[in-house]
Amino acid sequence: MMNKRQALRFEKVFPVILSTEEFGECNAMARNISASGILLELSDPMPLGTEVRVHFWMPDSQASIIARGEVKNHYFLNFADPQGAACSLTGMAIRFSEFEADSDAVLGLGLTRMRILH
Repeated sequence: MMNKRQALRFEKVFPVILSTEEFGECNAMARNISASGILLELSDPMPLGTEVRVHFWMPDSQASIIARGEVKNHYFLNFADPQGAACSLTGMAIRFSEFEADSDAVLGLGLTRMRILH
């Protein structure tokens, strides 16, 4: 099977703040990120097509990033933790559409740094 992703994705867990016109503001945990989108763990995913604003800080940095995007997919994942215990995760994928101010440059630098450290 061919991977359709156009951007390298990094498995990195960090907090984000989501805000929308319809649902207000809430906290979520990022599970992975790329230059084109982010997978968020959220107990109650927003409806598909919801326009969101994602505010986060690059891991191990003070650089703030604000991205706008759209909810593209919902996920419910079952997996085992390192000790073999059953776990689950509910979440949603956001496809980035634009970045505020210089956030795209900051994200690019952060992802480059992650690639080197990965």
